[in-house]
This record gives sequence, C-alpha cells and structure tokens, in this order.
Amino acid sequence: MSTFPNRRPRRLRQSAALRELVAETTLRPADFILPMFIVDGIDAPREIPSMPGVYQHTIDSLKRAAHEALDAGVKCVDLFGVPLDEDKDETGSAAWQPDGILNLGISALRQEFGDDLIVMSDTCLDEFTSHGHCGVLDEKGRVDNDATVKLYQDMARSQARAGAHMVSPSGMMDGQVAAIRRNLDEAGHEDVAIMAYSAKYASAFFGPFRDAVGSSLEGDRRTYQQDPRNFRESLLEAQLDFEEGADIVMVKPGLPYLDVLSAVAETSPVPVSVYQVSGEYAMIKAAGANGWIDGEAVMMESLTAFKRAGADQILTYFATDAARLLK
Repeated sequence: MSTFPNRRPRRLRQSAALRELVAETTLRPADFILPMFIVDGIDAPREIPSMPGVYQHTIDSLKRAAHEALDAGVKCVDLFGVPLDEDKDETGSAAWQPDGILNLGISALRQEFGDDLIVMSDTCLDEFTSHGHCGVLDEKGRVDNDATVKLYQDMARSQARAGAHMVSPSGMMDGQVAAIRRNLDEAGHEDVAIMAYSAKYASAFFGPFRDAVGSSLEGDRRTYQQDPRNFRESLLEAQLDFEEGADIVMVKPGLPYLDVLSAVAETSPVPVSVYQVSGEYAMIKAAGANGWIDGEAVMMESLTAFKRAGADQILTYFATDAARLLK
C-alpha cells in the first residue's frame, strides 16, 4: 500500500462544513466600524461619485443609515463633519463650535441610540481649514505641530461634550494623544476613549475621501504623515501612542500595509484597528461594477485579510453590506 503522500491537507477542504470547522480566521459584524459623513447645508443625502454607495448625509439620513448599520450588527460608526465653505478659516474654528456640523451629528446620534451604538468622531482639522491641512500653518506655510495640538484639545473636548464615546485624532501631530488625554481628563471626560491614527501614511489611496469631505488641500501632507517607504517608524508611532494613553491604535491604509498591520498587532498591548480607505473601496467597487472581479467576494476576502493579519477592528465603507452577508 502506498504511503505517499502521508499528509493530505486537502482532507480538511472537502466540504463547506469541514472548511468552517477548521477556519483560522473569523469575521463578525461587530468587528466593523462604519465611517460616515455629515454635511452642512444639504437637504437630502448625496452619493459621492468616486465612492458609489457612500453618501454625504443630512442629520435625518445619518440616523437612518446608522439604524441600518446597527440592524446589520455594526456596533460603531466614525463620524466626519463637512462644514460650509464660508465657515472654513485658517484655524478650522468651526471644528469645536457646539453648533458645528460635526458636533451636531454626534449629538443627534447619541440622542437617537444612547449607548447601543458607539459614536466615534474624527478629531482633525483638515475638513475645517480653508487651506485643507490638518493644522494651523506657521509663517512659512508649514503645519505648526504644537499650536495644532492645542486646537485638537479644543476639538476633542467639544466632541466629548457633544456625546462622543471615542475620539480619533488622525492628524499625525507629535504628542497629540497625550495632550488630548490630559485635557479630556481635566475636563471630566475620563471615560471618553481615544483611537489613535498611529501609522497613517501619506498615501495616494486617500483620493476619493477628499471628494467626500470637499477638501481644500493644495500640496501634500508629507511633512506629517508617514513615508510609504518606512516600516520601523510605524512601530515607534504605535508605541508612542500607547504610552501616551491611546486605548486603540490604528494602521491606515489597509491592504497596501498588511505588513505594518501584522507587526503592530504582534507588539501592541492594546487593540489594533485598520482603515480600509476610500481608494481601496473605490477600486473594488469599480472593478466589480465592470464585471472584472466578483466585487462581493473580493470585499469579503479583503476584510478577511485584515483579520488574518491581526486587526481587531476594521474601519470600512463596506461595513453594513459585509455585516448583512455575515448574518
């Protein structure tokens, strides 16, 4: 009797039930975080052309879409605010106004859902500044790190007052997490968590997002976002954010940086998130719409890759659709 081969891995692939039994990676709807856009000055939701199926929302449509996500099993949303162009200024001051569009959106969701839905808010100034950068500019036109961090404190505190369960500083300023944590605690918001955009790269995959928020940016963000050629730097950034008090650290973008995600996940003492960004979403949607790929299958395969690489949470515009499939 032949004994070759004595190992046959295919034995455990013979049926769907067997494959499910030995699956090493499992996706859950609760793993997903849905990024959402609340926009001032519109009276109906508007689909974003470069991100089919993703909308700029009014307060009412925001609540409806959040209900759909929660019904599918998605427990967390990440809210981005888009003010009127005339409300943008050099410091992004609309970002921390109580009646600013982002804080109004946070309040509306908290009033609608209480603690049933985790409301996270983006803590960055790029949507609110007239120049489109993530902070204030010095006399040479460079982003002033320390002056910007002070404004992040104001923004985070206003978001906490509006009802955010979690703030998410995404500007990649040095020391931003420590400053926000200290300021929140001093203001009595010790229970508000921080998800830090720890390893955020100066990526070309962000393009459609800038359509979504009506970005005013001229130039680039390479002096504060990470160089895509660097790897060790991400481990340092994640370590610093943890030491400064981050409750969750994040890698952004996702698929082009799976090596970074895996390394951060191996070393992080706190949960690790990954952001499947607008360009990743748009490519899958476009290729699927053209029949070049099975868009639904590629969507699920990409999300599984993040979990396999070590992500605990996945920010994705596919969140509601993927959760429905899993249910």
